[in-house]
Amino acid sequence: MAIEAQPAARRAIIVGGSLGGLFAALLLRRSGWEVEVHERVAGGLSGRGAGIVTHPELFAVLARAGIARDEAEVGVAVSGRRVFGIDGALLAERALPQVLTAWGHLHGLLHQALPAIAYRSGRSLVRVEEAEDAVTAHFADGSTARGDLLVGADGIGSTVRTHHLPEVAPLYAGYVAWRGLVDEADLTDETRAALCDHFSFCLPPGEQMLGYPVAGEGRGGRRFNFVWYRPAAGPDLAGLLTDIDGLAQPLSIAPNRIRPEVIAGMRRDARRLLAPPFAEVVERTGQPFLQAIQDLETPRMALGRRTVILGDAAFVARPHVGMGVTKAAADADALARALDAHPHDLPAALSQFEAARLAVGRAVVLRARELGASMQAQILTPRERALAERHRSPEAVMAETAVAAGLAA
Repeated sequence: MAIEAQPAARRAIIVGGSLGGLFAALLLRRSGWEVEVHERVAGGLSGRGAGIVTHPELFAVLARAGIARDEAEVGVAVSGRRVFGIDGALLAERALPQVLTAWGHLHGLLHQALPAIAYRSGRSLVRVEEAEDAVTAHFADGSTARGDLLVGADGIGSTVRTHHLPEVAPLYAGYVAWRGLVDEADLTDETRAALCDHFSFCLPPGEQMLGYPVAGEGRGGRRFNFVWYRPAAGPDLAGLLTDIDGLAQPLSIAPNRIRPEVIAGMRRDARRLLAPPFAEVVERTGQPFLQAIQDLETPRMALGRRTVILGDAAFVARPHVGMGVTKAAADADALARALDAHPHDLPAALSQFEAARLAVGRAVVLRARELGASMQAQILTPRERALAERHRSPEAVMAETAVAAGLAA
């Protein structure tokens, strides 16, 4: 009796080994796809990134990806929010339970769930080649990877997106964020009591400082994550992005390349402008890093018959919505569901995915612009001025920052 041959498993090439790429890999594997993740950075990524705000949708996708963890395993729960004045006085409080985690912690959970053989580091994409029956990724080391589908999860500077949409580029928003993590054990008892069980804010004129507790590395104790938004345009921005060798960097600078005098000036400003507990956090953070705040919107996420982009490769919203990771996870989930719905019609699957996620990406970017209006170096329109005025109030900041209601599909 003849044995009927089983159809070969469909094969996905995923470019980018950050959170969006790992979510896509895990979800596609559970749908029966063979996957290969290709990350340009050699070595591990777990020590990168900072704090992450979670949302219920993120936990739902984690479960569908096979990572069933309770909230305590993923992050740190807080009961509510606080706003402090520059003098350290508590100005306002609001009950708002939330779970906060760290990028490295979440990346570790996802990476451990993926077989080591499916993850290739040190693979920098140079071009994509689509044919009728396959798509091929060409890497800088001369290697190639061939599959039925290519998923571009390679971030804001996506090579996959640029290959298909060279006209789409990030736009600088007019302000930067200083970010950092400090061990709770390195803070005074007074600062821990003020900050470390809440999502807290301080609102200097035209600026915003926020922070919250996150899980520590490995078996270590908790850490405190801060984000300090500050306007920076023209010469101010150029000065921040001039590295230790005097070289100007374009909207991005490695933490170890930031000039010591720039960090020293930032710490002086913290003592002058921030509530004392936040100033202490800044002072005791060993290696703060700098992020130029940018927007990115793409008109398409399906970039051919066999190529698709998701996460920050497609839409980058200012961090005020706290939706970057949840959005990437939901993108990956929508892709897996569309492929399951159209197992024999890849273009139809990619079209369904794009229709589901384009509107979400646009809504998240728009909402983030509204929340960030008060930090812009230039406020040009009456609507921007009204939004800026609204989001300088403690009540609006507590109620609307990093709250996903109405944004996720």
